[in-house]
Amino acid sequence: MGKNLNGRELGKGISQRKDGSYMARYVDKYGVRKSLYASSINEIRLKLKAAQYEEENRIVRYSDITLTKWFDTWMEVYKKNAVRAGTKAGYLNIFEKHIKPYLGAYEIGEIKTSDVRRLINKLEADGLGFATQNRVKIMLVDMFDKALMDDLIRKNPAKGVRVINKEDFERRVLTKEEQITFFECSKGTYFDNLFVVAVTTGMRIGEICALTWDDINLKTKKISVTKTLSYRKIEGDEKRSFHLGPPKTKASIREIPISPKCEVALKKQFILRNNIMSNRRCKPIEGFENVLFVSRIGRPLCDQTIIDSIDKIINEINYSRDDADQFQRLSPHCFRHTFATRCFEAGIPPKTVQHLLGHASLDMTMNLYTHVMDDKKDEAVIALNDYYFDIEQQKEIVIEDDFKKAISDSRKVVAFG
Repeated sequence: MGKNLNGRELGKGISQRKDGSYMARYVDKYGVRKSLYASSINEIRLKLKAAQYEEENRIVRYSDITLTKWFDTWMEVYKKNAVRAGTKAGYLNIFEKHIKPYLGAYEIGEIKTSDVRRLINKLEADGLGFATQNRVKIMLVDMFDKALMDDLIRKNPAKGVRVINKEDFERRVLTKEEQITFFECSKGTYFDNLFVVAVTTGMRIGEICALTWDDINLKTKKISVTKTLSYRKIEGDEKRSFHLGPPKTKASIREIPISPKCEVALKKQFILRNNIMSNRRCKPIEGFENVLFVSRIGRPLCDQTIIDSIDKIINEINYSRDDADQFQRLSPHCFRHTFATRCFEAGIPPKTVQHLLGHASLDMTMNLYTHVMDDKKDEAVIALNDYYFDIEQQKEIVIEDDFKKAISDSRKVVAFG
């Protein structure tokens, strides 16, 4: 029991200091000794009661446990019997090398998304690749998730951080299974129509965002691509703004067939756009009133808005998935690559694919999709082998027939000889 300066008992854990103030001590659920201070005995008793109540009810609004301390707890409680020794050694190596030097001393309740983003940026600046950056991010997401479960923090600061594989990000192609998964999850979302048009036409995102209803001919089932939309700062601008201009190259000015699925998406977007533009809260920008794909307040769309909407869908997909089965991030340009890949898989001639994509040369198309063409080469060789096998089989049948005939003829000669 603690005492005051006159030797009177104050209660367990409470004592009076030489300057007349009061101090209370208690041990939290992690075995860490904590101290509280107040100017009066009543105030210190109230503070101690509140702290003990929070500990008993697992209510910790702003935990002061450091990330290093929490890592030790995370490993002991959540990973001890859940992963192999090699995996645990990998976790320890990643934390000691890449996380602890930058965030280890931070209290977990103080770590913000911007702190995690700075750490990822630091790793990239140090020359560490996507694999290391992604491992760090995945570890932090899980550590903070478990801290959330223990009511130590209010939100997970690592979940809002994207790690981009710059080598593969722009060239990523959805597999058929991924395409089905993505569009099942995006169905009914605000940008679903745009995603469908992108994956069924192969148009660049800027070309889609520049479309007006005049560019769409439902009688001939064709989309005319004559312009592109960009959001940037050019000479004369005080800040970044929207600009309409010609497509990337002359070859990009083209007509694209409208598939039945694309037609449905275009019609739905036409209805959605009209509803938005008739709303009193609509704030269109002069010169862009007629664009088909608009924000919820009638403004043109920029790349970042579309990227954010894709990320939300992928987060939704990954919410119930294991770390090893995460749906990988993708850029809006991925829909264009996916369209081209589906074209090649369907056996559409490369020259036609070149025209649909608006590439200036066939070489460009072939160089971009060599991986698909290599697969097609393998299929062609297999088909050729099958063809030659059939020919050889026919030859064997003919030889066998000739052999049987020769045997028969020889027997006749012997019989009548």
